[in-house]
Amino acid sequence: MLARFRDAAAVRRLSEAIAQLHPGREIRLMHVCGTHENALCQFGLRDLLPDWVKLVAGPGCPVCVCPAGDLDMASRLALDHGVTVATFGDVVRVPARISLMEAKARGADVRVVYGIDDAVRLARQEPARQVAFFAVGFETTACTTAAALARELPDNFTVLVSHRLVPPALEALLASEGEALDGFVLPGHVTAVAGLADYQALAAKRSAPMAVAGFEPIDLLLAVEHLARRAKERRPGAPEQVFNAYSRLVKVEGNPAACHVVDEVFESCDAAWRGIGTIPASGQRIRERFGAHDAQRRFGLAPDPNIPDVHPGCRCGEVLLGRVEPEECPLFGKACHPDRPVGPCMVAFEGTCHARFRHRQ
Repeated sequence: MLARFRDAAAVRRLSEAIAQLHPGREIRLMHVCGTHENALCQFGLRDLLPDWVKLVAGPGCPVCVCPAGDLDMASRLALDHGVTVATFGDVVRVPARISLMEAKARGADVRVVYGIDDAVRLARQEPARQVAFFAVGFETTACTTAAALARELPDNFTVLVSHRLVPPALEALLASEGEALDGFVLPGHVTAVAGLADYQALAAKRSAPMAVAGFEPIDLLLAVEHLARRAKERRPGAPEQVFNAYSRLVKVEGNPAACHVVDEVFESCDAAWRGIGTIPASGQRIRERFGAHDAQRRFGLAPDPNIPDVHPGCRCGEVLLGRVEPEECPLFGKACHPDRPVGPCMVAFEGTCHARFRHRQ
């Protein structure tokens, strides 16, 4: 089935159609999905676009935007409170005051798991041990965290939440970078869960063209074609709508069951994004009803605001805002590479710097 979304002739026709839409100036589009960046690099899609289309990466990697303060709380849980901290493999390598991998080297019990259910299973198997799952991710991961918290959990299990919401980040980007952006390519996985309502409202409110894309060449080029057409035809200030180029998976309503459990378990809160700053209503915290399994409440944790997010010389913050390309960072491929990352964007598979480094040949 997916072969038709990689058909070379169809890809060529779409790239030629995009080239015919020249609005008489350069247009700057932003995607906010690490899987999109990997697809763009893997298939060489930027090379198929005309010179006047600049497609930049935004804050689309949840591991990359996880602030150093949250990572420090996870390390303190393990080192100071003797808690077994379970999380994803990418997360343990993210630099902070110390990374979770470094905490493990100092004697902390840090476990790599595939998801929250593995951490719950560990807690059930070892009831004398305090186990905390460090939950990092966007809406796609938040629904699995919420579903677990909504079930009966062992008393020795807690969750340290570092979930982030994409729509408030886009609104913040429009406020800070808006004049330099001509549209957004929206993430397919996130919209499949959360639906399109928040994006529709933002597109209309901020007159911001948006297009949902899947992860195959045709998906991405269809989204770019729509945004290029809007750049040529739209009237400034006129309300925009979200174009769905991934309708085989993404529905307007998203996944209602997933949205319901997320709303039941979490409430929105202001949250820090690494290298970007605090974005209003862009985080999620556990509601009081489920507070017995909130690691911050149980262990009295709060993020240290004095921990720097970005290493001197690292330009991850600017990369996450789409202001610079990874190759413009003086550390890229030199002091900073996947085996020895200096910045968060080089750690995770979904990180822009990691994708560019892997595919640069």
